[in-house]
Amino acid sequence: MATSAQLKALVKSFADGDDDRFYTYALQISAHEARLGHGKLAQELRAIIDAARQKKEKIAFSQKTIPIAQPKGELANLLTASYPDVRFTEMILPASVSGRLNRIIKEQRQIEALQSHGLSPRRKFLLLGPPGTGKTMTASALAGELRLPLFVIRLDGIITKFMGETSAKLRLVFDAINQHRGIYLFDEFDSIGTTRSSINNVGEVRRILNSFLQFIDQDESNSMILAATNHPAILDYALFRRFDDVIEYSLPDGDERAKLLEIKLGGFCTPGLDIKKLAGESVGLSYAEISRACEDSLKETIINNREQVTQEIASQMLAERKRYHDKIFNNSQQIGDRK
Repeated sequence: MATSAQLKALVKSFADGDDDRFYTYALQISAHEARLGHGKLAQELRAIIDAARQKKEKIAFSQKTIPIAQPKGELANLLTASYPDVRFTEMILPASVSGRLNRIIKEQRQIEALQSHGLSPRRKFLLLGPPGTGKTMTASALAGELRLPLFVIRLDGIITKFMGETSAKLRLVFDAINQHRGIYLFDEFDSIGTTRSSINNVGEVRRILNSFLQFIDQDESNSMILAATNHPAILDYALFRRFDDVIEYSLPDGDERAKLLEIKLGGFCTPGLDIKKLAGESVGLSYAEISRACEDSLKETIINNREQVTQEIASQMLAERKRYHDKIFNNSQQIGDRK
């Protein structure tokens, strides 16, 4: 029979409405039964899971929003389009952040009701915080919840060395924002939002920022514009008042780290796994780094033909992520000091 931890994880994922995790745990139980020699039961479970997945995919396909258009011509070099199926239930965020995001979703879903009263839902957001804390995933979750395409602006395609060309490309992007409703993400936004008073700033960078300020002021579309950065301190002050809301992300606290570890390790947890201790060992790591450590723990467990993650394996993988994190952080500090 499946372990108690696997059954609890299966029921919890069902209660949360998280189909992906539910299927993952169900497959783990099927594999567990196969290892116990219950081949027929494992095969039947797998068949049920496959049938349920196919049914879900057919329903999702029939309901999926049809793309208005994939970026073509010059826009193809400026935008990357996708239809994420991420939901906010898959994210662990502080209550203050998740509450604001849920309010955004409600406003967007009631856009016609608001407009009928002369009101507009908030559409322009500045996302601030360290790497791996959920800024980019928020864009995907908004697209998934609202069933809208996600367009990621490719700054490497926009920013050029030729005077005036970047502003012209920005205009193309804002034309697309006006013509095709979607979620538009300017990631690493500090590349174009650097303060105009910076001592190292050049005239072209100031012109780019001025163009962006002009375009976002003029934007009256139904699209959502998100700008994400890890370096809010270097943004020009004039940017902040152009956005409807500024949302700050932070590294997870102890309870959030423990919850993330429980979810990511799922049915592979041993009964004696000390989640609280692991949460303490992951201090300073981002959501993304902890998730990768959990994935590494699962891989190590599976390739060594073990059924459950041990305390030793989980601690080892967290320690490896911590060493990598510290190395990157120290290198970044040294580069900053040299500048």
